[in-house]
Amino acid sequence: MEKQILHLFNSLSRREEEFTPKSPGKAGVYVCGPTVQAEAHIGHMRSAVAFDVLRRWLEKSGYEVNFIRNVTDIDDKILKKAKEAEEEWWALAYGFERSFERDYGLLNVLPPTYEPRATGQIPEMIELIEILLEKGYAYVVCAPEGGANVYFDTEKWKDYGALTRQGGEGGPEEEEKGEGKKHPRDFALWKAPKEGEPASASWQAPFGKGRPGWHIECSAMSHRFLGDDFDIHGGGLDLRFPHHENEMAQSLAAGWPTASYWLHSAWVTQKGEKMSKSLGNGLGVGEICRQFSPWALRYALASVHYRSMLEWGPECGKEGMEVEKRVFRFKEEAENFLGRNVKEKEARDFPLEGLPEKFVSAMNADLNVGQALAVIFDSLRSLNSSMRSFGEKEEVEEGILSVFSMLSVLGLSPLSGQWGEKREKEELKGLVEALIEKREEARKEKDFEKADSIRGLLKECGIALEDAKGSTSWRRTNTNGGLN
Repeated sequence: MEKQILHLFNSLSRREEEFTPKSPGKAGVYVCGPTVQAEAHIGHMRSAVAFDVLRRWLEKSGYEVNFIRNVTDIDDKILKKAKEAEEEWWALAYGFERSFERDYGLLNVLPPTYEPRATGQIPEMIELIEILLEKGYAYVVCAPEGGANVYFDTEKWKDYGALTRQGGEGGPEEEEKGEGKKHPRDFALWKAPKEGEPASASWQAPFGKGRPGWHIECSAMSHRFLGDDFDIHGGGLDLRFPHHENEMAQSLAAGWPTASYWLHSAWVTQKGEKMSKSLGNGLGVGEICRQFSPWALRYALASVHYRSMLEWGPECGKEGMEVEKRVFRFKEEAENFLGRNVKEKEARDFPLEGLPEKFVSAMNADLNVGQALAVIFDSLRSLNSSMRSFGEKEEVEEGILSVFSMLSVLGLSPLSGQWGEKREKEELKGLVEALIEKREEARKEKDFEKADSIRGLLKECGIALEDAKGSTSWRRTNTNGGLN
């Protein structure tokens, strides 16, 4: 296969560009993570899945990827919701952070190389603000309570608006009017404590007590973990302005080169409206996964090009479920044909050179997953035919591993323990609950011998029953009686 080169659409230049990393064979990627003030909805997961596919493709292409995704665990919304819930703000944030981790895992999103929290990088943010003050790109406004607000002076930075071609007045709800701002579009680098906020939500700094603004954290963290000059900065389309615009301005003003490529994933919409917590139309991951499988949801999120809007409806989940049946049926037939179980490692280690050229071309064309999936489906049809006609085993085996490898790039490999465990648990659930129902019928009929027999059978299979008033629950155990 002729060597192909990855091209990505750069929001900064507004065109597709050849990917040339700063360090040959390595890729530094920073993706804006969640503000952990509520449960995740599928709009959050759309971005997570999109950049997970990018990461998987970079790794398949031979790059050593340093993937950083941050957590915003301190901001106005977190403090407001914690106060309403009469809960410590850091406890509320940590609870939602764990919830996001659960949903990432549910959808087979690879964990980042490192996931810094905003509250863990306060010294780096203070240092950056001091640089901006020293260079004259920021100014301090003292607050009545003794703290300080520090703002970035957008009038001083003549290249403000370079990313989005807009230098409008402020931004969405995250940008406050601010006390003492010189210009409407100036943004907060540091926020003075507000009346009623807990003392634990403020830090001492040379310019006054307070806490970081939203934008400063990403500049500080990308610089801390990827250096002055890194390859890719990613995030949702809604972050282009003001977040990424402000982030780029403050980094460059401080004398720090910023990412070479800025990538933005499009929204999930519902009835034409962007899905968001503020609009009250965010569909939770757990809610969707009660109707459709996690695999089907991942397929729905991954199968539409990352820069295209995804209009969510029941048909998205239904299509995913149909494709899931097809893929897992192929796995069963492939393993029967080969006479052995195939390991996920075989799919991951399958060489790039062995993949269909059209698949590689599609993925290198700004991650064109639509065309990539078409190649996978063509391969499935061809291999199913070859297996039915008992084709040459060695040739068919290579084709099978190629399909699994392509699916692995999209995070949809049926060999992944993530999917296998979930499906196994669902299948087991139906069987166990049917036996529990039979046992309950036997108990009602006072056939205790039969009831005990069912309990004993389940115990031998590693299932422990726990009877409570009016109900029976179950759990899996190890053979030595420990919890699985």
